[in-house]
Order: sequence, then structure tokens, then C-alpha cells
Amino acid sequence: MNREDFPILKKDIIYFDNGATTLKPLVLSKAVNEYYNEYSANAHRGDYDISVLVDNKYENTRNLVKEFINAKKSAEIIFTSGATDSLNKIIFGYFKNYLKENDEVLITKSEHASNVLPWFELEDNINIKVKYIELTKDLKVTLENVKKAVNEHTKVISIAHVTNVVGDIRPIKKIIEFAHKNGILVLIDGAQSVPHIKVDVQGYDIDFLVFSAHKMCGPTGVGVIYGKEKLLNKMKPIIFGGGMNSSFESDHSRVYNEIPHKFEAGTPNIAGVIAFGEIVKYLNKIGINNIHKHEVELKKYALEKLKSVKDIIIYNETSESGIIAINIKDIFAQDLAIYLNKYNICVRAGNHCAKILKDDLKIKNTCRISFYFYNTFEEIDKLVEALKNPNIKNEII
Repeated sequence: MNREDFPILKKDIIYFDNGATTLKPLVLSKAVNEYYNEYSANAHRGDYDISVLVDNKYENTRNLVKEFINAKKSAEIIFTSGATDSLNKIIFGYFKNYLKENDEVLITKSEHASNVLPWFELEDNINIKVKYIELTKDLKVTLENVKKAVNEHTKVISIAHVTNVVGDIRPIKKIIEFAHKNGILVLIDGAQSVPHIKVDVQGYDIDFLVFSAHKMCGPTGVGVIYGKEKLLNKMKPIIFGGGMNSSFESDHSRVYNEIPHKFEAGTPNIAGVIAFGEIVKYLNKIGINNIHKHEVELKKYALEKLKSVKDIIIYNETSESGIIAINIKDIFAQDLAIYLNKYNICVRAGNHCAKILKDDLKIKNTCRISFYFYNTFEEIDKLVEALKNPNIKNEII
């Protein structure tokens, strides 16, 4: 699907590391080059033609993102450097002031480091408690287990919509409905969901959502915070400087801008944000539902083929997204990834920034195969052929 848009695929590589970052279509580099070569001014700083053009294109991306996730207002969309930056700004800008001593935050052991470590830091800073929602035997989150973990001290549930190792799609609509009935706010890490499935922030009643452009064919260094307007108005900036203030005086008084600009201090990744707008248009043309359907078909096909590989271990056969975590018995995950590289097959090996998942997965490292819309069934055949090599262990040694 749309493979001709990706020059890197002409190099005869098989790219199965889309959970880490996706490949970039020509429309991205075209938009970036146009900014740098034709109207390279700062954003929200100038009163001349090319500066106004930058402002219009920058804010047009904000509106495109608003429509992509069905936010109510474009002011609810804040640009950051990535999902990690977004999570830190929400946790330390909002929840640090919202939570009190002994309040509890629920996460899971399959969360990405970016949705774990800031909470650990906040626990040390203000003496909250970070606790875990129990995972099922197949490493999923259920509403029932959420209910078991909640008590009168629970104030926040902070979880991924889709996890980056197991690839399970959490029932966030039901979780959020239950949470809100109990006065609990919900922060959703959408890094692995927004690029692959339809996310409707109003339909799900999401309080906060974060995601990254680079995982959806966009540039690195661009991320998004979505927050309900009433929550963002209470959130405090944690980065201060130009662009986020309307005035400050020698007596130390200052007035900060309204949302969203209050949270966008300094010169942003202007080329990246503008180009991201072109990527949103690009994905809209393909259709997010078409993307998800293709990934599901790829995964189903891959699982059938992979089961014929000798000594293979598949950790997440029942998960619903286009992510498969595997190992080959007696082969270290990184060694397997290096072996596959000999065949120009790119997979991710390691703990995938989910270091405490080992408590439930019972192993530290896996090889992760993650699909996107430009992957093919033929590529899966080549992967399986390489894994079926009878001399695989000798070649790795």
C-alpha cells in the first residue's frame, strides 16, 4: 500500500520496526524543503509576508490534528518535541499541582518508560503512590482488573491505548467511563494507537492524550498534547521563555499567554510541524481504518507462517494490533536481530523501553515485529524463510 511514496524501500530493505519509528514518504521531505528554501521565517514573531505564511501553515497543522483526533477546539492541541516531552509536561505541569500526598496513580507494568519514570519521580517529589493494574495471563488490561486496582485514593489512571511490546488494544472507552464515575482522571499514551486506529478524544471522553509524529510517517522532534480545555487552563508551563508570555516587567510581574501558546516556549520545530500537517492529510487520504485493516491481515498471515518455524516463541498471539513479539529458543534476541539484518530485515530487539514488563513476561528481551501500511505479505514470507534456515544457530554463533 503506497510503497512508491517511500524512496527508502527502493533499497530492498524489509522494515518491520514501525513500533520504534515509521518510514517517511516523499511528501514529508518536500514540505520540509519548501519551508527551509522558500519561506524560512520564525513562527508567531513577524509581521511580514513570509512570517505570516509560516503562522498560517503552523496553525493549519494544529487544526488538522484537531480534526484527526476529533478534539473540540484547536486550542486543545499543543505541539511538543514528542510523546515523552508531552507526558512530562502533563505530569509535572498539571498532576504535580493536582495530586496530594498519598493519592494513588495507576499504571501497568507494560507501559513505556516515558509513562513510568515521570510518575516515579513525582512519587519521590510529592509522596504520591504509584501502583499497578494487574495484567491478565495474556498480558492484557481488562476493565475488571482496573476495578480491582481502584480504591478511594485513586486519582489518576495513566496507560497506553496500545502497548509497544504486547500490542494489546486496551478498552479505554469503558475504562474512562468507569474512571470518571469515580472522579478519576485518565491520561492516555497514544503513541502506538493514533497512527494505527481511529482515536476520537470526544467520543472516548479522554482527559489527556499524547502521541508522536515520527510514529505516523511524520518528522522526528514533533509531538502532541491533547487536553480538555478546562484542564489545560489549570496546567502550568514547566518551560519558560519567548513565545509563551504576553508581558513581563522589572518588578518580576509577568503575564503568560493563553492555551495553546502558553506551553510552546521558544522556537519550535517549525518545519516539522508544518510538514506534519501534510502527513495528516496523507494519512487521511489512505484512511486510518484501511491502515488498521491491512495491519490486522498482515498479523494474521504472519502468525500462521511463524508457527511453522522451529523453536519459535510467540508472546502475544492474541493481541489486536500489528505488533508481534517473538524469540527463538536458545538464541539471544539481539543476536537474532543481527542475523535478520544479513537479509536486510529490520526488527527491534531488547526490552523496548518497557523494562518492568519482565515481571509478567518472564523474560527481559524479545524481538519485535511491527507492521505499517506499506508492509507486504511477501516481506513476511522472506522473514519466515530466514527464520527457517536450518543453519540459523550456526550462522549466529
